[in-house]
Amino acid sequence: MITIMYVSREVQTRFDKVKNLYPVIAVVGPRQAGKTTFLKEQIKNKNSNYLLFDDPDIKNMFDEDIKKFEQQYVLGKEMVVLDEVQYAKSPGQKLKYLADTKHTIWLTSSSEVLLSKKVLSYLVGRVSILRIYPFSLREFLASKNITASTSQSMEREIEEHALYGGYPKVVLTAELELKQILLNDLRETMLLKDVAKTFSIEDGASLEKFTQYLAINSGKQLSYEAVVQTIGISFQTIKKYLDALEKSYFIVSIKPYYTNKNKELSKRPKIYLVDTGLGNSMTKTNVLDGRMFENYVGAELVKWGFTPKYWRTKTKVEVDFVIEKEKEIIPIEVKLSEQNIGRGIQSFIQQYKTKRAYIVIRKGKEQTVEKNGCVIKFIKINNLKEEL
Repeated sequence: MITIMYVSREVQTRFDKVKNLYPVIAVVGPRQAGKTTFLKEQIKNKNSNYLLFDDPDIKNMFDEDIKKFEQQYVLGKEMVVLDEVQYAKSPGQKLKYLADTKHTIWLTSSSEVLLSKKVLSYLVGRVSILRIYPFSLREFLASKNITASTSQSMEREIEEHALYGGYPKVVLTAELELKQILLNDLRETMLLKDVAKTFSIEDGASLEKFTQYLAINSGKQLSYEAVVQTIGISFQTIKKYLDALEKSYFIVSIKPYYTNKNKELSKRPKIYLVDTGLGNSMTKTNVLDGRMFENYVGAELVKWGFTPKYWRTKTKVEVDFVIEKEKEIIPIEVKLSEQNIGRGIQSFIQQYKTKRAYIVIRKGKEQTVEKNGCVIKFIKINNLKEEL
């Protein structure tokens, strides 16, 4: 039996800021990423109710008579947690009623379906949305009680985090074979329940094959033509699968960076796995190579709340990630080891006159250089968040 200890989540600070500002808080993210654990920690020692919508009695009462549901489960409680509420029938109007009758409602969902217009249109001004992903590196280290480390030991921890991902049960399981079993089971559950069932996908085999294709080709520009040729599914099916996988937090789509925002919408995205452990379970990868390390850094940026983009010129000069922070543009390149400053970073600095840039390295010496008025830092991933 695996004992799950509570690990303080990075979303806690924002949750504390908004919990008294909105009657409804929606905590969304992948299945088994810790949403329920997080909210149960927030209601500990409080007069509250935790309601799971997998329970047909709870779901049916919510669907059929919201006032009876209110009387049975909500009245007299400081707050009520509705877990996996996306399974309810037309929840938007009912949630609006509960919010407008001065109840505090906290929701969870493993799908962005909860955030569709059919729900959010009823909750404008009443809801704050928080996202919980599998453990970030900081959370991963906290779960293992690591507060200090040498450079070599930190490299080993980063490698484990990249190879097996950040899902709490996987992280807290020591045996490697069990980690693989958990990842395989989690992948199948997510694809069959969260993706296929929620988005009415009948061909589970082609969905799994497509997801494996994305894992193998993570970090590359997505070519619909190549997918059609390799897997034999239609353009429309590709679009449907991409939408379902992204809304289920299985993948993240990275758009190209342009000052002309219309171009960002029309150009090919790059696809990354939200959790590299899940990706490795599909590709049977057990070596932290450059492709996986790039995916790992991209996933960390997403977990930290950034919306990374990539930059690529017509001559195929590129920068792995570009983030925008308070009108500042920051390029980030990913390398396995310390190297010279590449053409991509140099070209980006010249074109956009950036003041700082980062080259994230897995191994090697951290150092700072200056080029064309830009401070460029070779940095390890465990130090990047504080820099940003």
